[in-house]
Amino acid sequence: MLVVTTETVPGREIGEALGLVRGSTVRAKHIGSDIVASLRNLVGGEVKEYGALLAGSREQALDRMIAEAQALGADAVVCTRMQTSTITEKASEVAFYGTAVTFR
Repeated sequence: MLVVTTETVPGREIGEALGLVRGSTVRAKHIGSDIVASLRNLVGGEVKEYGALLAGSREQALDRMIAEAQALGADAVVCTRMQTSTITEKASEVAFYGTAVTFR
């Protein structure tokens, strides 16, 4: 599945816009990772525990959006955007959305 942030795909003509597709996930921090991350905040450096959590969240949300587009019979998703939001102090949402399209 082709996923782009642009409105068009170079060399391809959009035949039909099938509609909005989206995928999201809400993840909570693990208490053990939170403790390690707090210690890293004291000494500085990359907080790998949160980085891994966010990377996994992004992949899962993107996969869910792609699955929704495939279910509609789309060839691609254009105008793709990613959004993050804090749900609670310990949980965040990652969401992808875009327009599912077919090519001529």
